[in-house]
Amino acid sequence: MASSLCRRAIFQVSRRPFYMSACQATKGDGGFADPLDHATGLEKAELLAHLAGNDDPFDTKVMKRGPGTKDKPNLVGSYFKSRLVGCVCEEDQMHINWMWLHKGQPRRCECGHWFKLVERAPFPAE
Repeated sequence: MASSLCRRAIFQVSRRPFYMSACQATKGDGGFADPLDHATGLEKAELLAHLAGNDDPFDTKVMKRGPGTKDKPNLVGSYFKSRLVGCVCEEDQMHINWMWLHKGQPRRCECGHWFKLVERAPFPAE
């Protein structure tokens, strides 16, 4: 009895039709749609900045220090009045010295390098 029920269940499942549909892209050449067509807001502005050649539109990459003297401090861009900055004083060091920079007030790190906050224009969001 149990074997006939199993046979019947397997037979019923195997008789069901199996449908597949191919995913059609919106472009005529058969490729996928351009992500720029679907992006909005900051994501679209970031993609446009990458197309224009700006690989770091939000200033998040690590900067190399310059001379860092009081007369020529390392300039750090910010969209706000203050920014948290980390300084790796020695090349082999694993510790980061964190400090707050405020607009108009250059600041000296423990290693002797000077940093100054400069204002940047806000990132354009369409």
